[in-house]
Order: sequence, then structure tokens, then C-alpha cells
Amino acid sequence: MSLEPNCWAVVQEEASGCGIAACANLARISYAEAKELANSLGIYAEDKTLWSDTSYVRQLLSALNISVSDKQTDFVSWDNLPDRALIALKWHEINGEPFWHWAVFRRDDNGAVVIDSARRLKSPIRADFGRMKPKWFLAVS
Repeated sequence: MSLEPNCWAVVQEEASGCGIAACANLARISYAEAKELANSLGIYAEDKTLWSDTSYVRQLLSALNISVSDKQTDFVSWDNLPDRALIALKWHEINGEPFWHWAVFRRDDNGAVVIDSARRLKSPIRADFGRMKPKWFLAVS
């Protein structure tokens, strides 16, 4: 698969900034711009509840005029995802509390990719679908 050369990809700047970076990727703005807006809404990357609550990301997306579904949908297969979605990767529980890593799924004429903001990756544009195990997703319209 050939990826478009100008595919937008923001990398998170804080360990717990994946939700902010995912919103930046959907809005096609910088991490700094998304973080400034998030902070003005009382949302901070240092708050680990960004990993275990969808309300913060929903609030930030709303402020960016991006619509997201009201419900989480269980992941079945990559083919069943809508053309744009927020996906929950690395889902796990700690003391009964769910945690996950936010990433963006996008499908267009160039194919499907996951935009993963994790700094540890060689590239934030991923197509190694067999390695990623989403738990659920939020459809983005």
C-alpha cells in the first residue's frame, strides 16, 4: 500500500497526551494548538483519566467542531470500521479501572492507516493491522 506523502500525523508530547494528539490528528492542527484548546477547557495531558474516560476527548472534539458517535462500538474487524474512527488500543485494566491508548483510523482512496501518536514508534503512520488489537471504537463523522 502506498501512503500519501502529506498524510497528517501529530506525535504526542506527553506520556498521557494520546487523546489530545488524536484530536489534533483528526482536526489537522498541531499538538500545541490542540493542547492549548484542551487546557482552556480544563483538560490536561497529565490527567491520567484521559486514558480511561471518553468524555474529555468528546469535549475537545466538540470544541473542534468534529462529530463523534455517542456510543462505543466493539471492534470486530478492520473492514467493519467506518472511514474515520477513534480506536482504543492497548486496552487493559488496573485495579478494575479501564485504560487504553487513543489512535485514529482513517480509510481513503490511498487505503487504510492508523495514525498512532506514540513517540516510541518509528513512524506514526501504521498499517501493521495484525499487531494492533483495538477493543472498541468511536465513529467520527
